[in-house]
Amino acid sequence: MSGRHTKIISVGAAVQDVFLSNSPEFKAVSERPDESFIQLELGAKADVNNITFSTGGGASNAAVTFARQGLHSIFMGTIGHDPAGMAVLNSLDQENVDTSLVSYSHSYKTGYSVLLLAPNGERTILTYRGASTHYHKKDFNLEALDADWLYVSTLSGNLELLYSLFSQAKARGIKIMFNPGKRELAQREKLVALLEDVDVLCVNRDEIQQIVEGASLEELVRHGHHYCPVVIVSDGPNGIVASDGKTIVRAGMYHDVKVVDRTGAGDAFGSGFLSQWAQGRSLVESIIFASANSTSVVNHIGAKTGILPKGVKLHHMPIHEKSY
Repeated sequence: MSGRHTKIISVGAAVQDVFLSNSPEFKAVSERPDESFIQLELGAKADVNNITFSTGGGASNAAVTFARQGLHSIFMGTIGHDPAGMAVLNSLDQENVDTSLVSYSHSYKTGYSVLLLAPNGERTILTYRGASTHYHKKDFNLEALDADWLYVSTLSGNLELLYSLFSQAKARGIKIMFNPGKRELAQREKLVALLEDVDVLCVNRDEIQQIVEGASLEELVRHGHHYCPVVIVSDGPNGIVASDGKTIVRAGMYHDVKVVDRTGAGDAFGSGFLSQWAQGRSLVESIIFASANSTSVVNHIGAKTGILPKGVKLHHMPIHEKSY
């Protein structure tokens, strides 16, 4: 299975992003990672020397990864009737993403984020979630849809909608990759019941520790297998551990780059993995591409700019594979 024969529906948020950067006011007050913050004086004006308009949202970002890898990529999400919504649609259309399943809110505007970008790539995000968090089940109907995979990012804790989507997908033989958000994780018991339908679970260390117990990444992955056949757990600069129940893969960083902007790094990793896995690539091959995709994204401002194109040449990275 390869290329346009593989159809993936990305379900979740799409937002307009505005990045404000290159400002002396955005320098971190403390350099300690655990207490890094910026401080803006109330009532003052802060000069900003660079502004970048982009689009984001987990599902929107993932859809672009799939499209750039030559897959049949479909975005399913909700936007408003406004300029930000048009920006989202235009960006997806330019990437050859199918937007025929987009729904519109008559009560809320398109999600909108203003990101204050610090020199170290960290950012403070002011977010209006709007239409990207107000979903209606009628707008997420898989009936008569033919697809191979659903890539589902957070749906703002709407477990009822997730149950509906997952049951529809399973009834139609559509596989599911799930990257839950904090609002889903806050409902652990209901979330665990959902995971029975999930084929690939992608989370970070803190997130999986809200689902299962375990100290090391490998232990967390093994416990995650009680619920899903493929489990991927990331831990920032400490790398990732993934398993398909047959082998366990541990990988470090793809390569060390200057982080310009971390926005969309997780989306690039998850969608990068599925873009290869859905085409029959091995666990190692899929992890390498996911890591490369994420590394490329953090080297640019915006969640989509650095997403890798089809055919890009990849180099080796620290990676180890062993039997499960």
